[in-house]
Formats: sequence, structure tokens, C-alpha cells
Amino acid sequence: MRYEHEFIVVGAGNGGLSAACRLAGAGRDVVVLEKHNLPGGVATSFVRGRFEFEASLHELCDVGTPEDPGSVRRLFAALGSKERFINEKNLFRAIVTGKDGYDVTLPAGRKEFRRALLDVCPGCEKSLDRLVGLLDNTTEALRYNDKNGGKPNRLIMLLKYGKFLISASHSLDEVLRSLGFSLRERSILETYWSYLGVPADELNAFHYLEMFKGYLEHGAGIPLEKSYGLSLSLCDSLLRRGGSIRYNTEVTGFIYDGDKRVIGVRAGDDEYYAKHVISNVIPNNVFRMSGKHNVPEKDRRLINARRLGMSFICIYLGLDATPDELGIRDYTVFISHRQSSRRQYSDETEMGLYVVNCLNKAVDGATPDGTCSLFITVPVVSGKLIGDVSPYNYTKFKQDIAKKYIADYESVLGIGIKDHIEEISVATPATFASYFGSPNGTAYGYELSGWDGVMARILNKDNELRIKGLSFCGGHTSSGDGFSVSYVSGAEAADAAMAQIGGGDDGK
Repeated sequence: MRYEHEFIVVGAGNGGLSAACRLAGAGRDVVVLEKHNLPGGVATSFVRGRFEFEASLHELCDVGTPEDPGSVRRLFAALGSKERFINEKNLFRAIVTGKDGYDVTLPAGRKEFRRALLDVCPGCEKSLDRLVGLLDNTTEALRYNDKNGGKPNRLIMLLKYGKFLISASHSLDEVLRSLGFSLRERSILETYWSYLGVPADELNAFHYLEMFKGYLEHGAGIPLEKSYGLSLSLCDSLLRRGGSIRYNTEVTGFIYDGDKRVIGVRAGDDEYYAKHVISNVIPNNVFRMSGKHNVPEKDRRLINARRLGMSFICIYLGLDATPDELGIRDYTVFISHRQSSRRQYSDETEMGLYVVNCLNKAVDGATPDGTCSLFITVPVVSGKLIGDVSPYNYTKFKQDIAKKYIADYESVLGIGIKDHIEEISVATPATFASYFGSPNGTAYGYELSGWDGVMARILNKDNELRIKGLSFCGGHTSSGDGFSVSYVSGAEAADAAMAQIGGGDDGK
């Protein structure tokens, strides 16, 4: 069967839904093709017994409040989403065990954060003042850049926004060192590094500090109906605006014309044609479905040169007691037995870092009365943690990894949860690879570090992956890792696609 649309969006993940809503809101003819029977990608949930668990996304950065909306809340309003958010005001609890370790809980709000950090790190006032100055200088620089359409006066940028230029061209660790923070202070401030998938000595300072600023000023934005409700809200907006979604429709090939322009996709025995295709699917898979002769050699080499981002092992626990009964007092706690983010990143087999979330501490009614849920997220950077896992020992591996991290959590926090486990499920990179279809199960696309950092991608985004009739959105694009920027990337991809084809022009 042959179908024709103005736009096709491949994949109903975060970026894909955002792109489709933007297009439909502009009155364009758009269809989303999704291989699963439900939308969301990482923004979805699953049920075990009487518990509903978040698969991955559980909060967003820079959501803000209705009175003081952040960039994400403004974007969702523009996309027509009616999802409700709450803001969790405790950013995180960070625990590093051993000598020179710490146990600190830091709240949102500049004054509150400053007070809490000075309580555990007295004497860093001047460094904090310098950091605040850098954050403000960055905000002003971005406003100036936007005002000038992305083409600012270089001399003004150098003289007035020099702090921004430094953060944009150096690693997070280098910048925090230059501000005078000690190792302990840097370790605390770098706690969120795993949210971007790169340790602080590689991670671009501007990239991290923009995310950090969103958390600092607004706290974590949590969708009240879980992330699946967030995805459904975008789907509802898309349908209300005249767009359409086809589930159980897996794209298996991209159709090119003689000019090596994408003109459609194949899904089973059906063919869908469009003036422009936006892919929420990672380029590796798109290139594989395109045929080598259709993909520019420079794009193929670029994708092969990039490092895949981290994946995760997630341990989902449904407990038959409340957080208060169990002694759980944190919405988010980062636990490590290493202070340096580099060692947390590298020491997978030695339990470098893991994050534990209890949604009940932020959202009333997150689970049935008298219960609570935890999910433990373990970053997987290399193959070391997976080791020699095979189909024959896969079940035992999941059981052993769950026992290991549950026991460590109980030991570090001094509480007991093992005897209260009613439901347990363990997801590995193989699980995510099967669901997302991404190489190694990465939810983060490509690692943003070194020559392939966020600033390099932004500056070069008009010169790469330039297949005619095709664009990309999601965590593998120029903005990189993080759930919030995936939504932003979708809206940006839609705007760029509409500009390319114009009002009915075929774009050739």
C-alpha cells in the first residue's frame, strides 16, 4: 500500500513526538510511524503486579512553575501538552563513602543551595560567587546571541562575555578548578555528571552548567502522570491538531530518489512518501536501512568515529511498606565509593556510581497505599560490568547484580528493604537495545566529549548529516544527552524542515 504525507516522523520517542506536535501545530500534514504499540521511547512505564514503574525518564530539567516557567514548561505549552508537573525542591543527596567522603543534601534555589553547600564546605564563598557570576554571564551571552540571530559580534562576545567563552571551550573540571573549588567541592558540584554521560574532566563546562542552572533555579520537574502520561499528552495534542500516529508500524527501509534524496520509508509491505522525513531513530540504524551507496561517505565516517553513549542497568523494586516505615527519606540519592567522577565513570566493576530514586518522596500516590517503589540506576559505560554474560547465565547475572546493589544501598543507608520486596524487575543494556533498537542499548546516543563535544556539534551542525530530505531529532543530535534537550531537538528539527520545504514547495 502507498501512502503520501507532507512530513513523516519515524519514532514516537521524545524528539519525534515534539517534532510531530510542532508540525501539526503549524497546520502541516504529518504522520508518526512507531514500531511499538505505545508511544514514548524512554518516556514510558510498565506494570508489574500492582506497581507501575518508570522505564527511564522520571524528571526533566528546567521545567519551572506556572508562575515562573522554565524553557521546558514553555515548550510543552507551545506544543499543546496539558501534562501537569510538580517541582521537587531537593536536588539530590550525594553520598561518597570512605576517607574524605561526604553525605550532603542540596536543595534548589540559589540562596538555599549556597547555604547548604557552605554548611558542608565552609570557606568556598568566593568560589561560589565566581560560579554565580559565570552562570549569569552565560545567560546574558545566550540572550545576546539569540537577539542577533546566532551571529553575534565577536569582539563584543570576547570583551563582554568572556566568562561564557571560557566555559564553552573548557571542561567542567577545568572551569571549577579555575574558580578555586577544592576536590571535595568539585566532586559535590559535579554530582550530575552521569545525567550527561561524560566525566567532569571531559564534559563541556557550558553543557553541564546550563543543565545545572535549570535544576538549581527550578528543581526537578516531575510529570504527575508519570512519563507515559507526558507522552500521551503530546499524542493527544498531535491528534487534536490534525496529525496522526500509526503504531505497530516498524520502518524497515528509507526510500531514496536518483538524486540521493530521501523521499519516503518502507514499513513492511507499505510505502510512505513525504516531502521531508524526520528520524527519531539513531543514525546508525538509519544508515543501515538506507544502503551504503545512498549515505555520504563523510557522514558514515563521522558516525563510525563517534563513541556510543552510556546505557544502564535498572533495578525496579516494588516494596510492601511506605518510605517512612522503611527509613527512606530521599527522592534522589547518588551513591559512590569513589570521589572523582573519572573513577566513578571508569570503575564499573568496583561499583563506581549508582543513583536511587523513590518517587513517593516527591509525588503523593505514586504507588498504592502502604507501599513505595525504588529504582536503582547503574551507568554502563563499557563492557566491563556486563563481562561474559551470555544467554546461559543472563538470569543469574541479573539476580546477582540486583543482590549486589540492593545490599550496598542497605549498607550505605543503614536501612532494610530486602524483606519488603513484593515486585522486582531488572533491565540491562540488552533490554534497552531490544526496546529502543539502539546499538548497545544506549539511551544517550553518542558520547559528547573531546572533539565531539556539544560546542563542536553546535558549531558544525550545518555541515554534517546533510542527506537531502532527512533530518534527525533526539538524544543523538547536536544538543546531545539528556531528556529535556530531546524534546527541544524535535521542535528545532520541525522548524528547520518547514523552512527547507516552505509552504508547499517540494524543497528541491
